[in-house]
Amino acid sequence: MTTLPPPEFVYRISTADEWAELERTGGTHGGDLDRSTGCIHLSDLSQVKMTLKNFFLGKNDLYLLQIDTAKIADGLIYEAADGCNYFPHFYGPDRSFAPLERSVVVKADKIEMAQDEFSCSLLDGATL
Repeated sequence: MTTLPPPEFVYRISTADEWAELERTGGTHGGDLDRSTGCIHLSDLSQVKMTLKNFFLGKNDLYLLQIDTAKIADGLIYEAADGCNYFPHFYGPDRSFAPLERSVVVKADKIEMAQDEFSCSLLDGATL
């Protein structure tokens, strides 16, 4: 079995409050789901729109954070969500549930909703 290296970037769908916390304190343990599972839930770029549609419809205070996988590699694990979809999760070194640090975020972009479609510069033009 061959293990492929992670992509250059993974993505975090973040609320405005979570993004403000990252900016203010330099780190976050995410939301209730992240804290209850002990990991920060992330997506590959090809999974972002599906995740937005499945979990974030009706929310308008969202940001898409582009995260450098080289900076979180020791805590990044891909896990099966179902029989065919694997999602990245950040646990931290040795599964310590370390906070996601501001320094790993390459770019943050406000997600807009127009005509029932989520949009931002990180998603625009992406093959999804």
